Amino acid sequence: MPFLYVRVVKAKISNPDAESSFCAKLVIGTHSIKTKSQAANKEWDQVFAFDKEGLNSTSLEVSIWAQKKNAEKDSIDETSAGTVSFDLQEVPKRVPPDSPLAPQWYSLEGEGSPGNDVMLSVWVGTQADEAFQEAWQSDSGGLIPETRAKVYLSPKLWYLRLTVIQTQDLQLGSGSAGSEPKVRNPELYVKAQLGAQLFKTSRTIIGSSNPTWNEDLIFVAAEPFEPFLTITVEDVTNGQSVGYAKVQVATVDKRTDDKSEPRSRWFNLIGDENNKPYAGRIHVRVCLEGGYHVLDEAAHVTSDVRATAKQLSKPPIGLLEVGIRGATNLLPVKTKDGTRGTTDAFVVAKYGPKWVRTRTILDRFNPRWNEQYTWDVYDPCTVLTIGVFDNGRYKHDEGGIKKDVRLGKLRVRLSTLDTNRVYVGTYSLMVLLPGGAKKMGEIEIALRFVCSSWISLIQAYANPMLPRMHYVKPLGPAQQDILRHNAMRIVTMRLARSEPALGQEVVQFMLDSDMHMWSMRRSKANWFRVVGCLSRAATFIRWLDGIRTWVHPPTTVLVHILLVAIVLCPHLVLPTIFMYAFLIIALRFRYRQRVPITMDPRLSYVDAVGLDELDEEFDGFPTTRSVDQVRVRYDRLRALGGRAQTLLGDIAAQGERLEALFNWKDPRATGIFVVVCLFASLMFYIVPFKAFVLGFGFYYLRHPRFRDDMPSVPMNFFRRLPPQSDRIF
Repeated sequence: MPFLYVRVVKAKISNPDAESSFCAKLVIGTHSIKTKSQAANKEWDQVFAFDKEGLNSTSLEVSIWAQKKNAEKDSIDETSAGTVSFDLQEVPKRVPPDSPLAPQWYSLEGEGSPGNDVMLSVWVGTQADEAFQEAWQSDSGGLIPETRAKVYLSPKLWYLRLTVIQTQDLQLGSGSAGSEPKVRNPELYVKAQLGAQLFKTSRTIIGSSNPTWNEDLIFVAAEPFEPFLTITVEDVTNGQSVGYAKVQVATVDKRTDDKSEPRSRWFNLIGDENNKPYAGRIHVRVCLEGGYHVLDEAAHVTSDVRATAKQLSKPPIGLLEVGIRGATNLLPVKTKDGTRGTTDAFVVAKYGPKWVRTRTILDRFNPRWNEQYTWDVYDPCTVLTIGVFDNGRYKHDEGGIKKDVRLGKLRVRLSTLDTNRVYVGTYSLMVLLPGGAKKMGEIEIALRFVCSSWISLIQAYANPMLPRMHYVKPLGPAQQDILRHNAMRIVTMRLARSEPALGQEVVQFMLDSDMHMWSMRRSKANWFRVVGCLSRAATFIRWLDGIRTWVHPPTTVLVHILLVAIVLCPHLVLPTIFMYAFLIIALRFRYRQRVPITMDPRLSYVDAVGLDELDEEFDGFPTTRSVDQVRVRYDRLRALGGRAQTLLGDIAAQGERLEALFNWKDPRATGIFVVVCLFASLMFYIVPFKAFVLGFGFYYLRHPRFRDDMPSVPMNFFRRLPPQSDRIF
């Protein structure tokens, strides 16, 4: 993108007034900007970058103004010290790696300007110029920090494992006068807190031996760590604390695998009541687990699967290059001056721990960024997330902190990209609102996945998705879900404390922090995804039924011939199947999907969902809707649950029928089955297996005139077996 650069270094003023300060004023058509005020002959050394596409004049005027405070009128009087003009068509061009253009002295023209000079340089460059980052930028509001391009890094996350073993010498106290008498066998539990995370052990009763738990409590710890992990022993019977101990997180041992057992430690408990210096001691084992990968985003869109410990990471297998070119036809999301709509758009991209944020282009519906970023790729089966937002945080004079408004999001799965190929395209930005899905515009991006080692890339498909510790000492699904949401909150909080801040609403939108919330739309979308996968099996079953009912007689005859070939030459079955799969899949290569960078509204089921269901999805937790609305939604959920309940009952009944066949629940049915098994064993002993397969195949494919419309005998027999549905209230 071409920019006009103006570097104003300093001015030389003859006979300056000691009480006056001087500033430089740049004017290009309707664009006007001043430098900071300085004393005479002092340097400004400021760079201004004007977007050439937004200029409405072919000349640049640089003037020097003397500013003097008028005490009588309580104002500042300005006097021109001269002007110098430039024809923009004559400005030289500079492209890095050319050296910077040296500033030159220019004589000022005008009244009262003899002997006045200004040192400056003017050139045309791009945003790749080294002066661009620190320059005043016309398209992003000047020197506003909230509109500048930035790179953020997520904090390094660890799992902290606390193993509570036992306690000794607990000083439970006998109770003061007038208080409740001491309970003979009180119930105790241990709770631990790290920052805002709080977990508890199960309860145990004090008997003749010391209370023992041997339970693991796992926290998410982010560098720099919280100073202390607080461990407290609580008495359930009186609801009071027995004592607490603090563990310095910085002194906790780190391990990378399960082969080394962390050392156990004893800590003295300090009593809360009357600040008792000793209330017993607790035996625990604490360590920071570096062999896990701490998930901070939804598992199906994860962008990094490396272990926390750096020594376990392998070299990158490639490089991901992303060019964020621009957006078109963005819709206005706010008003400017109360008269017209406007949009101040910026883009956020996340892959792994690295977040990038483009500069904000103010008041444009077709912004151009043309910014390029790169990431190291360690696993091809990961996802890049790109989101577009409207900047609502850069105006500080309107009071309060406004939130950034989401305009849409894209995801790119790297495994769907061809290596060393550039993908350039324009993709729709869709956002889900309470009124339905809305197209907010389009974004133009360029992508390239550069592979440095084909051997490592192919080998990655044989490696497990997650580090070894996830399989050696796995975490439960519910526990992992809780830890993932704790990690999301930590990342959101840390990035919100950056300068400038990456808003909480931006991070949550990029990480899909609300994926665990109930949504009728997502439930329907997942249901139809299951139906879509099972449709292949249904198509095969319909084809097979067409064969056995002789819908197309030539095909059925060919299947008979194929059956005979399989029975006579069984050793050719597997080679034939794999050769057939090879030919079919290889021929489908030319029809593969060409544009993998899409968010599918049809797959998301946003066009066929009611407004009330969308309102339910956007409702917070707990609900804020009226009682009548909640009652309607509850009744709808009960109806849906009733259908699911019936389906689960039918599935359970089939398994119970099979179990009843072997457990003599129905003595007559099981007796018949036993006799059939006896005759079947004698028949298979006498009849060759090939003859049985051939006979069964011909019987299954017999002509419809030899068929009966009623269900088969085995099906009738199975359906008469007793389930346990009649024993349920």
